[in-house]
Amino acid sequence: MYDVLIIGAGAAGMSCALILGSAKSKAFAKDRRIGLIAHQRTSHLQTALFNNVLGFTSGTLGADILKQGSDQLTELYPHVDQIKNEKVKAILRIVDGFKVTTNKNTYTSKTVIVAVGYTNLMTIEGLGPYVEPHPRAPAAKERIWLKNEDHLVDDGLYVAGTLAGWRSQFAIASGSGAQVATDILTLWNDGQDAHVHDKTQG
Repeated sequence: MYDVLIIGAGAAGMSCALILGSAKSKAFAKDRRIGLIAHQRTSHLQTALFNNVLGFTSGTLGADILKQGSDQLTELYPHVDQIKNEKVKAILRIVDGFKVTTNKNTYTSKTVIVAVGYTNLMTIEGLGPYVEPHPRAPAAKERIWLKNEDHLVDDGLYVAGTLAGWRSQFAIASGSGAQVATDILTLWNDGQDAHVHDKTQG
């Protein structure tokens, strides 16, 4: 069983995975099992061009960010399982967490973070009761969100990125994923505020 399973490896999901992975040196996180199901074949990042994101060289391609993020996670935090070429079909509550079923396998996790896009084509069984029209998108676009309070949809179920109700900007989605990650770290740290910073020596 995973301690946390992230669904979606776009800006929000990958940011969340990187921060959770970077906490491995913390006593409260070192033995945690973390998984990331890519579920991103139609990610908006695949066609994105970034000219207005702090830290990115003008002309950076979203498709490159997807690959670089995955490579970074593999290189720095290989203990985070990256599950590729699988699409999530259902997220159903069980006694001690959730059963996540893909087109190929079934996984269990104590906590699930949904970080897929906000298109109304998102049809994951078990999430229907939480789906509502997106509060920040024109009704004509038929965008959705998972109704939540501070990213928490239900006990043990989180949402990050545009599906959490945020606007479709890379920096916003990344920050949303980072916020959820630090919320999870705080829970693992018995409610004591937790975050992870790396610093240069000097």
